[in-house]
Amino acid sequence: MLKALVVDDEAPARSELRFLLEEAGGVEVVGEASNAVEALQLIKAIPYDVIFLDVQMPGLSGMQLAEVLAGLQKPPAIIFVTAHSEHAVKAFEVQAVDYLMKPVELDRLKQAVDRLAPAGSPEARLERIPVEKAGKKLLVSVDEILYIMAKDDYSYLHTEADRYLSTISLANLEQKLEPSGFFRVHRRYLVNLKRVKEVVPMYGGTLLLTLTDKAGTQIPVSRRRVPSLKKALGL
Repeated sequence: MLKALVVDDEAPARSELRFLLEEAGGVEVVGEASNAVEALQLIKAIPYDVIFLDVQMPGLSGMQLAEVLAGLQKPPAIIFVTAHSEHAVKAFEVQAVDYLMKPVELDRLKQAVDRLAPAGSPEARLERIPVEKAGKKLLVSVDEILYIMAKDDYSYLHTEADRYLSTISLANLEQKLEPSGFFRVHRRYLVNLKRVKEVVPMYGGTLLLTLTDKAGTQIPVSRRRVPSLKKALGL
């Protein structure tokens, strides 16, 4: 059983989450805190495995607490539980395991708990990426992404249905998405290898990838990345 701390300034919210975690299994709530300062005192006393953390609280916010915890030698995993979707991008930046919206559904909580086991491993698999679209913050499933294209310090995530802006750089996404089967084929492109349908040799030792979308999107592979890509694809 993983030791958990629930941090929320509202007592009913803490009680509800404790009840849901008992139903979900795999996690034992051994501490509760109503604010970030109280949470820090508890964390210094007990080595928690995971913190279920509200974002907006009096005084130090949940995001600020997460930044403090990131400086620990062995920081606990963090799962945000909030009523505010606009902080999803920041949660990604502080390495949160998941971002749950209130009211929390049991099935969704179980998914978050299932992700805790590999949370400290470099092979932990990212499930969703926060993006911006029409002034809204959205979470795009990694499996839906065909490829990602660099745009200055930002990135564009392309799915079959749409294109989304991410404030996360391509280099950062490359590191986070490698365990999910994404490969940097070009300085501007990161491709979901599960969505590659065809590999065509080109003049000069380069390759051209055709993806599985209806448009048959084609992505160039730079010459220096060809050997490692072939290895990744088993060619």
